[in-house]
Amino acid sequence: MQVLRKLLFPISLIYGLIVFLRNRLYDIGIFSSRQFATKTICVGNLSVGGTGKTPMIELLVRSLSSSYTLAILSRGYKRKSAGFLLATENTSVEDLGDEPFQLKTKFPDVAVAVDADRRNGINQLENIIKPEVILLDDAFQHRKVKPDFSILLTAYDNLYIDDWYLPTGNLRDAKGEAKRAHIIVVTKCPSEISKQERATIAAKMNLAPDQKLLFSYLMYNTDLKGTEMSLEALKDKKVTLVTGIANPEPLERFLTSAGLTFEHLKFKDHHFFTDQEIVDIKSKECILTTEKDYVRLQTKIAQLHYIEVKHEFLEHGKEVLEAALHQFMTKTS
Repeated sequence: MQVLRKLLFPISLIYGLIVFLRNRLYDIGIFSSRQFATKTICVGNLSVGGTGKTPMIELLVRSLSSSYTLAILSRGYKRKSAGFLLATENTSVEDLGDEPFQLKTKFPDVAVAVDADRRNGINQLENIIKPEVILLDDAFQHRKVKPDFSILLTAYDNLYIDDWYLPTGNLRDAKGEAKRAHIIVVTKCPSEISKQERATIAAKMNLAPDQKLLFSYLMYNTDLKGTEMSLEALKDKKVTLVTGIANPEPLERFLTSAGLTFEHLKFKDHHFFTDQEIVDIKSKECILTTEKDYVRLQTKIAQLHYIEVKHEFLEHGKEVLEAALHQFMTKTS
């Protein structure tokens, strides 16, 4: 696979040129980028693959929902519906997409909508919900909307600054576009990452003085959900891990470090399971999955455990983020 990606290097040059020209046309105003009356906070990345966008949206909801009326707008990747859709208690995961459905399930009082046309989605939310803040999930590269505040995520083991354009690398946008972010978070760090290594990464990124660089690691909840049980209780069981996420390696490492022995049924990101796959999974003795996969499997498989994950910041990162959000909300009100 790596050899093939290297052979496709000429295509990555063409892709990079197209990305550069597109961004340049937005920069000089030939393509328009619209700012809305409602405050918008964007969470996104420059690369394909998992950087922890959904846990970051969850963190923002927890930080802001007690003070502001929120709405979440996502594309709803791989959903089986089209156009604008506002989630209700009767909306299915197939219609909404797994990540928006996960967010709606976890935060039922927060409006969650999907629309590939982010402008139309914001217009619809302004007309129907009239939220004070709209959280834009995975929208950093969608320049038709100019968010008021942007949080850019990059994974520790695949920093955008070290990456290259698709299909040779994983970049879907130019490295220089990081200049549009107010906060950059290096996610999925080792919890023991040293100050020296953080300083090296900061120097490599060479951010502007007004940009903030934070570091986070993934914290897994050892109290499993679905069927209530502790992770410790699975140590003596024959566990099958089922994942359909972009990068399951951090979860694999965590479970191994926790003393679990498991087989891993690994599927592509946002995978919708076939009937035969469901039959195969049902035959397993003890099934553990991610929260995102759980929302696609819960109606089909009983006795299903899932493990929650969230961002934990190093040092005072969470306080820095919340202070920046408070400053943004009060400054623009």
